[in-house]
Amino acid sequence: DGLGQSHVILGAVSGVSSGVKREDGMALGRFAKGVWIGLLSLVLTGCSGLDVLDAITPSGGYTRDADVPFGAHARQRLDVYAPSDARAAPVVVFWYGGSWRRGERAQYRFVAEALVRQGYVVMLPDYRLTPEARFPDFVDDAALAVAWAARNAARYGGDPTRIFAMGHSAGAYNAVLAALDPAYLAKFGAPDAIKGAIGLSGPYDIAPLRGRTIDAAFGPAAVRPEAQPATFARANAPPVLLIHGARDRLVPPEHAERLAGALRAAGARVETRIYPEVAHIDMVLGLSSRLKGDSPLLADIAA
Repeated sequence: DGLGQSHVILGAVSGVSSGVKREDGMALGRFAKGVWIGLLSLVLTGCSGLDVLDAITPSGGYTRDADVPFGAHARQRLDVYAPSDARAAPVVVFWYGGSWRRGERAQYRFVAEALVRQGYVVMLPDYRLTPEARFPDFVDDAALAVAWAARNAARYGGDPTRIFAMGHSAGAYNAVLAALDPAYLAKFGAPDAIKGAIGLSGPYDIAPLRGRTIDAAFGPAAVRPEAQPATFARANAPPVLLIHGARDRLVPPEHAERLAGALRAAGARVETRIYPEVAHIDMVLGLSSRLKGDSPLLADIAA
């Protein structure tokens, strides 16, 4: 899952050719013809999809502090992106997807750039991956990164009292579980540090899932209550926004709907957005300032 090699380009090209639609009928995936030609030319020269996105992502208007340790492990590193004039700005900590087995924060500069343009301080952490790591290691890493953010946000013009956890796919699971289960943040001395969680195309209902990916990441823990975010639905949970694509075949939108139902039943604040014609890869493409077209994604996140 997540962004891998040329899959991002296939998703982008499908958006251009078919006109992926949003709730009000406007196109989600269309973008300038010149950008599309540039994308295609880069693919033909052997660049991966992530290389292409990095090549077309603007690099000005923000500062970047790279390879900052938030823990002792080699994968416990993050990059901080901040608007040049940031003053007490909200902080977004974003985790990428990749089935808990692949991914590098440097490949997601396009996410940071788009969010920085909205006025946020953005932190992109790596986290431990399988086969070395297994649940709950990657959620521990998420909470540890948030605890670091709470202690250090002010250095970058961020507001430590307004930290939001956000992720796509497996990263959405990390973000949402770290926000809902209070034991994670408490473990690292940052209780209540997450003021809201935003999950994009996340697999929240782990128990029914099967396959080598889930076995490698969760093992027997996949069926335990502590691995299910819905277990921790509570009235005093941070507000949660769950965004999903109706055409997501990798992680069906029922994952968002079931979690939202559990949160509502518990009295928590939760909103859902199901984009009718959006697939798994289209969702994260909507975070690119170059590829978003008229995607509602950034506006929904900001709201």
